[in-house]
Amino acid sequence: MSNKQTFIGLYANSLRENWVHSALTDYKGVSYTYGDVACKIAKLHLFYKMSGIKPGDHIALCGRNSSHWGISFLSIITYGAVAVPILHDFKADNVHHIVNDSDSRMFFVSDSNRSQLNFDEMPNIEAIIRIEDFSLLLNRDEKVGKAFADCDAEYEKMYPNGFTANDINYYEDSPEELAIINYTSGTSGFSKGVLIPYRALYNNMLFAKEVLCMKPGMTMLSILPMAHMYGMAFEFLYQFSRGVQIFFLTRTPSPRIIFDAFGKVKPSLVVAVPLVIEKIIRKSVLPKLQEPLMKFAINIPIVKNIIYGKIRKRMIKSFGGNVFEIIIGGAAFSPDIDALLHNMKFPYTVGYGATECAPIICYSDWREAKVGSCGRPALNMEVKILSNDPEKNPGEIIVRGPNVMLGYYKNEEATAQALDSEGWYHTGDLGVIDSDGFVFIKGRCKNMLLAANGQNIYPEEIEARLNELPFVGESLVIQEGEKFVGLVYPDPDAVKAEGLDEAGVVAKMEEVRKMLNQQIPSYEHLSSIRIMNEEFEKTPKKSIKRYLYQ
Repeated sequence: MSNKQTFIGLYANSLRENWVHSALTDYKGVSYTYGDVACKIAKLHLFYKMSGIKPGDHIALCGRNSSHWGISFLSIITYGAVAVPILHDFKADNVHHIVNDSDSRMFFVSDSNRSQLNFDEMPNIEAIIRIEDFSLLLNRDEKVGKAFADCDAEYEKMYPNGFTANDINYYEDSPEELAIINYTSGTSGFSKGVLIPYRALYNNMLFAKEVLCMKPGMTMLSILPMAHMYGMAFEFLYQFSRGVQIFFLTRTPSPRIIFDAFGKVKPSLVVAVPLVIEKIIRKSVLPKLQEPLMKFAINIPIVKNIIYGKIRKRMIKSFGGNVFEIIIGGAAFSPDIDALLHNMKFPYTVGYGATECAPIICYSDWREAKVGSCGRPALNMEVKILSNDPEKNPGEIIVRGPNVMLGYYKNEEATAQALDSEGWYHTGDLGVIDSDGFVFIKGRCKNMLLAANGQNIYPEEIEARLNELPFVGESLVIQEGEKFVGLVYPDPDAVKAEGLDEAGVVAKMEEVRKMLNQQIPSYEHLSSIRIMNEEFEKTPKKSIKRYLYQ
């Protein structure tokens, strides 16, 4: 039996202890208990063994979040194989590349992805398995075909009275051993295979257990892609280790679908990217607060508290009514909305992480969080700012601790650039740290621009102000020679409401540029605004892929 003090041991114990509790549920679809999940894992383990798969072998999976995606992933990890989760949104050539580059022997794929894929482009895969029913879509090895044909009969022979909690006997992992190769989908356009060891996953789970305190009977709605470490760790792995029931949307998470699901699932915790929260505030809260009477009322302290209390209550209800905290991460959060939610005493917090840290680096409970900060270093993690004055002058954020990756798969050059000889991971992010240990992110090193007067410019800070202005949907600030230009995708709802034509939008954007320039130092002024006709292309964390627009 797996040792309690290992990562895999967490799941062996959770399956035994929560056998009869609901575990994984497809929203408006199939539902499995922890016992059901254990039985399906046992059958997949048998199939791996009969097919000649050994601990340490690589198995890829690609598909929308679903109960079967979760079962596939857990079966790989608990067998001691290396999981290679691939983002559902990746284009076919990227999926082919990752499957081949990762040296995967098997590949789980869902119906929503396989029609785009060419199995001939992945010549080294021995078996391709359909996630929806675990059927065999492709078999390039006689041993695999025989294993699939004989697996059910062998399972019945091994467990004539059915698989029980006492039959759970998983692989015994060691801290430095490789568990996951997670390919990044960052804003730089270069995808790297991050080598995540069991110790990194285990310490992330210890951190979550210490600060989130979820327990059996609670519910979770999985919205973020599980193939990304943020969603995987804090919408799936942690909850499964605690006996929580996890619901999967199994479809594109539009706002209407998400809020319908919140109302029915009533999750205890919500994990989100800034874009989702910002859209809610901009569409539902800010317009009401901008009304003349409301503007006057919130200047009266007692009335302001009553108004904020009512808004807070209504917002919590929109998330299902049971939520004890909303964690926001994955991208920069709007400073104005951050301040507004803080003043409302809304139970939210902004965290900081990276795929390379599986993913958590910083976090603070909402009761002690500071506006503009992403929290303090997480459990067992050290954070340092490479600056002569870390409290005032931004420098690169470097981190060290058990969450840090082993390196990048088959990429010694990138590994040497990211990990130094003392074990510090160089994040590429710029920030400061205050006397209380709170970290404040200023931007990315590679995004930093240089003004004509030699001043360092952080485009993210200008963009945050620009996004707060009327008619701006989203924006990017780029440098052309010595001038700064704003690329803006106008808010389509605002444009439609005003009935603006193309010339009207151009005029509005010139007003916006002048308003912005009044708020920022002269060396940051935008010389022009260029209007984008469609939304910026984004990563799954909803960060804009900057490299496409430089």
